[in-house]
Amino acid sequence: MRIKALVCDVLAREFYWCAAQATHSIDIALFPQGLHDNSDTCRAALQPAIDAVRADQYGAVIMGYGLCNNALAGIRAGEVKLVVPRAHDCITLLLGSKERYAKLFGERPGTYWYSAGWLEIGKDGRQRFDPMDNSGLGPMYKKQFDELVAKYGEDNAKYLMEFMGKWEEHYSHGTLIEFEHARHLGLPERVRGICADKGWAYDSVPGDLGLIRAAFEGEWDDARFLVVEPGQQIRASFDDGVLAACPAQAPR
Repeated sequence: MRIKALVCDVLAREFYWCAAQATHSIDIALFPQGLHDNSDTCRAALQPAIDAVRADQYGAVIMGYGLCNNALAGIRAGEVKLVVPRAHDCITLLLGSKERYAKLFGERPGTYWYSAGWLEIGKDGRQRFDPMDNSGLGPMYKKQFDELVAKYGEDNAKYLMEFMGKWEEHYSHGTLIEFEHARHLGLPERVRGICADKGWAYDSVPGDLGLIRAAFEGEWDDARFLVVEPGQQIRASFDDGVLAACPAQAPR
C-alpha cells in the first residue's frame, strides 16, 4: 500500500526514520509548526492537501498531528480515508500513546517537553502565522493592543500583555524526549543549558515510536487511531478518545 503522510515539521526526523523502515511506501509532506498558532489557518493549509490525494494513487492519508488546539476539528476526508492518532498534540506521538503522556503529565504537570524537532524549529526557525484573536499565542499585535486599550484602558492593556507573556512561569521542568537516531545531536547538553537559564529542573525520558510505526504498518486499532472515511469529518470527542468522526458538512 502507498500512504500519504501530512506531518508537522517538528516531527520530521521521527516520521522519516519510521518511513525508511516501513513495509509500505510512504510519501511525506511537511507543514510549518507555526500553523498551530491559528487553527483556522492550519485547517486551511491541510484541507487542500487532503483533497488532492487520489484514491487511485494512495490507500490512506496519515495525519502527523493530534487534535492540536482543535486544528483538526472540521477536517474532512477526501477520496481517501484519513488515519489520525488519538492524541491531543504531537508530544503523544513522541511518547508512544496518550496513556503514557497522561501518566507522565500527572507525575509532573509543570513539564515543558523538548525533542530534536522542537529544538531545531524553535522560535527563530519557524514560519510565523498570525495567532487567533483569543488564542493567547504569539505576540500581541498593535490591533489587539488597541482593542484592549479601548476596552480596559492603556495601563490595564499593558498589564494584560505582560501577563500573557508569562507562560513560562507555569513550568518547573524541562524534559527531553530522547531517541537513538538523535544521539549524535548533543540534545541533552542543549536542554540542560535552556533549563539552567530558566531555572527549571532537567530530566529526560525515552521516546517511543510505536504509534508512528503502527500508523505506517496499517495497524489502525480503534484504541489508538481514528479512521475517518470519505464523507466524514473530524470532531473533538471531549472524552478519552480525543477525536471522533461525524458526517461531513458542506465546505463553506
